[in-house]
Amino acid sequence: MVQIKTPEQIAKMREAGLVVAAIHAATREAAVPGATTKDLDQVARKVLAEHNAKPNFLGYGGFPATICTSVNEVVVHGIPSDDVVLKDGDVISIDCGAIIDGWHGDAAYTAFVGSGHSPELIELSRVTEESMWAGIAAMKQGNRLVDVSRAIETYIRRQPKPGGGRYGIIEDYGGHGIGTEMHMDPHLLNYVDRRRGKGPKLVPGFCLAIEPMVSLGTPKTRVLEDDWTVVTTDGTWSSHWEHSVALTEQGPLVLTAPDGGRAKLAEHGITAAPDPLA
Repeated sequence: MVQIKTPEQIAKMREAGLVVAAIHAATREAAVPGATTKDLDQVARKVLAEHNAKPNFLGYGGFPATICTSVNEVVVHGIPSDDVVLKDGDVISIDCGAIIDGWHGDAAYTAFVGSGHSPELIELSRVTEESMWAGIAAMKQGNRLVDVSRAIETYIRRQPKPGGGRYGIIEDYGGHGIGTEMHMDPHLLNYVDRRRGKGPKLVPGFCLAIEPMVSLGTPKTRVLEDDWTVVTTDGTWSSHWEHSVALTEQGPLVLTAPDGGRAKLAEHGITAAPDPLA
């Protein structure tokens, strides 16, 4: 069952989303050479405390930290550690969430540590982020879930990969519904699988966490012995971007973007819904 939210509930999710945005800003500033991924987790904990918000990752299925810190070939669910020290040239994806009055926010971004990153890595992150926005732009009344998947996949497939070949759209992980829980129905693939049909129709009150994960090589992954850390099977580096989005009567509202998604949606010719907290 898909949970449909009222405008008042979406406003609560916007509160949680803005806390996630604050965590992103603080961890992005702290993701420098010499910092450990455990340092970044502590930064996130401080932001949550400052906003009287609860973490939704800590303890989820036994996860031992507040955020996920996925470095280089790690796709998702990397566990913060004192042993993982960021180096110049690393790429890190940080995934985090927050709970306000029982309502969840969830978002991820990819950052470049230090300098000297290849154009191939910079383009990988750009393609992943822009495919997310293509999916967000497809959150329109009357569309179905598969239209979001198609928009993400189509954008990625149309981008030339430096050096040739194709980007790997990670197959085992995708987006999801969000609301009173972090992961809810429906599951959102980042590609079209005709065996799954068209999925539910998008209506006002529909909320999704849209999160493409893309690698420079394979779409295949494996989980390390810690039962959490997901890496590409061929060791190629990856990128992960995510926003939580609500569809309202006035259009999409990007709950975890500081401006509600106004600037990026305008690039797609779409007017973002008014911010209920403005």
